[in-house]
Amino acid sequence: MDSKYSVDAITAARSLQVFTFIYTSMATFWTYDYACSMREEGIFLLYSRWNRVKMLYVVTRYVPFLLFSAHLYLNLVPNETSHMCQFINNICSTFSLISSVCSECFFILRTYALWNNDKVVLAAMLSTFAAVIVGSMVALFTATATAPFETSAIPGITGCYQSSGSARLFVPFLLLFGLELMLISLTLTCAIRNWRTNNSSLYVVILKHNVLYYACGLFFSTVNVLTSLLLDYAYSGMFQDFQFIIHAILATRMHLHLWHADHNRDCDASDLISLSQLAPTPHIESA
Repeated sequence: MDSKYSVDAITAARSLQVFTFIYTSMATFWTYDYACSMREEGIFLLYSRWNRVKMLYVVTRYVPFLLFSAHLYLNLVPNETSHMCQFINNICSTFSLISSVCSECFFILRTYALWNNDKVVLAAMLSTFAAVIVGSMVALFTATATAPFETSAIPGITGCYQSSGSARLFVPFLLLFGLELMLISLTLTCAIRNWRTNNSSLYVVILKHNVLYYACGLFFSTVNVLTSLLLDYAYSGMFQDFQFIIHAILATRMHLHLWHADHNRDCDASDLISLSQLAPTPHIESA
């Protein structure tokens, strides 16, 4: 880059290039994952019953396509104004929030099933989840409501970044860390209580899926809290949507695996936990 530009301008431009590279890589990986699971997903969509869990799957699976479309437009189309950057960023934040909420719902339902539909556990999870959603919405949209967005002063560098106020974006990830810490604690408590009495193959699969999902969530939440607080320019938000995409991939992949395991089982029916138990209320089981 030309030396006539300041160190600040060069650093900001490089951060935008890294940000664009990360989003392009995520979109490529998401498309590859979709292509690899197309057959399994087609069977699931064709033969599974339509209920709220299936609708949740469809939203979780396809909202990231909208997120990528909006973000890649923001990152690759030149000559954005600060107002346009803020508008598109708010759209992206909405898609990110929807994706994250849907992914977490899968594992709240799974934890509810592991606890044998315990209403007290459900009430605790839902109340905490609602507080996390409200807190995240307030933090996300107040942080971007008045904070200016800037573009690179160097020609040929596309995209824009939030020049101030981005440090407050650690709040949603801190809240998400707390939620997933609670959920993994509930999962591990259930596993310890029932490890001798329940050897169901699908029960074990659900436990493993839950622990893996929450472990990934805790790790990426920690990374995003640190990057939001410690890094500047576009670097501060480069892993935020990456976490939501990983959550969506894990949630949908694990649900596909569980559904196929339940419908292609070759062991005794008495050794299985029914997939219908993942429905939030008993009347869905008979739907």
